[in-house]
Amino acid sequence: MPEQERTLAVLIDADNASPAIIDGLLAEVAGFGTASVKRIYGDWTRPNLGGWKSVLLEHSIQPIQQFGYTTGKNATDSAMIIDAMDILYSGKVNGFCLVSSDSDFTRMATRLREADMRVIGIGEKKTPDPFIVACDKFIYLEILKGKSEPKKTTNGSRKNVSNADKITPK
Repeated sequence: MPEQERTLAVLIDADNASPAIIDGLLAEVAGFGTASVKRIYGDWTRPNLGGWKSVLLEHSIQPIQQFGYTTGKNATDSAMIIDAMDILYSGKVNGFCLVSSDSDFTRMATRLREADMRVIGIGEKKTPDPFIVACDKFIYLEILKGKSEPKKTTNGSRKNVSNADKITPK
């Protein structure tokens, strides 16, 4: 299937990604198809995820709240896996972009590929090999950090603008 016709679900593990990479990430994803589902998972009551708020609004990414009920367990990962299976069986996408550096998503990536889904992984260089090889393609976040360039806004402040912003009129 040509990449332009591919519809993707972009699922982001907020605990394993920074809002600073979102412009480069979405520009990269656009090269693989249309992101028809964009969700990010985390416990939004925690202050360390506060930097995501403006980014989510700007890019129409749906935050999924998952409270951490027990210390040391990651309920956010479970919520992301359940949603991925729901999206898979909805039949509305033909590919997934999984943004995480967490090997807990290895089996999910494998299962999605078994269902003939294209799976693109995006994570840091510290990502364990099993998750990397479970994806059809894996892109390192460190590469994406350089894909946004600063642009002056009308009030003189600086704003990061992705390649997608250059193509799509606002």
